[in-house]
Amino acid sequence: MNINKSILRSMGRANAKYGLITEGDRVLLGLSGGKDSLSLAHALKHMQRVAPFDFTYEAVTVTYGMGEDLKILHEHCLSHDIKHTIIDTSIFELAKDKIRKNSSFCSFFSRMRRGALYTYALENGFNKLALAHHLDDAAESFFMNFMNNGTLRSMAPVYKAENGIVVIRPLIHVRERQLRDNAVLNELPTIGDEACPAMRFDVKMPHARYETKELLARLEKENPHLFTSLKSAFEKVQVNSFAQKEFLDC
Repeated sequence: MNINKSILRSMGRANAKYGLITEGDRVLLGLSGGKDSLSLAHALKHMQRVAPFDFTYEAVTVTYGMGEDLKILHEHCLSHDIKHTIIDTSIFELAKDKIRKNSSFCSFFSRMRRGALYTYALENGFNKLALAHHLDDAAESFFMNFMNNGTLRSMAPVYKAENGIVVIRPLIHVRERQLRDNAVLNELPTIGDEACPAMRFDVKMPHARYETKELLARLEKENPHLFTSLKSAFEKVQVNSFAQKEFLDC
């Protein structure tokens, strides 16, 4: 597997800076089968070989109960010595009663999938959950919250969930296009939109993230250093320059 070295460098620096994975960690990787999580699965395998500390990890894919065919993904993981478990759920059937016609669905499926991962992690002794969010995801989330929700919020490299599981994002400094190129270069058997439950629901297709992605693409075309600046800004938040009362200096 010829993983892009810039991906490995960015991941290594993030790990060193935030202590994402350390000695003795048991890491559960949420593997959707897309370009991001599959690239992370292989990057973690590389990290296992070269890191000066020992850790274990397992990739887990949560099904929605739509008859998903994960044979190719499972065989790919096994052929690269990546332990892979499939968790079958009935999230799709449950959604029929929970999601109203013409309503948004992304947050519902995300919460249910995350809940299944948390449960598996707690029941099997994992202390960390790795998600494959990247710098583009963080930037898009920031702008979506800023423009639509009136809040300044992005994606933290690491945080502890209420259940005690530490959630980590090893790819938080990696660009999406790097992961796309890596998937093409290594001919990864990625799963695309065909696995999206929305294809079988009469619901509004999510537009906010797509529109934000387009906005950022236009801004980056005008300013090629946009994402470098955003990455730096996410690490230099001057909270006392905003209007939240508890952060004011006086």
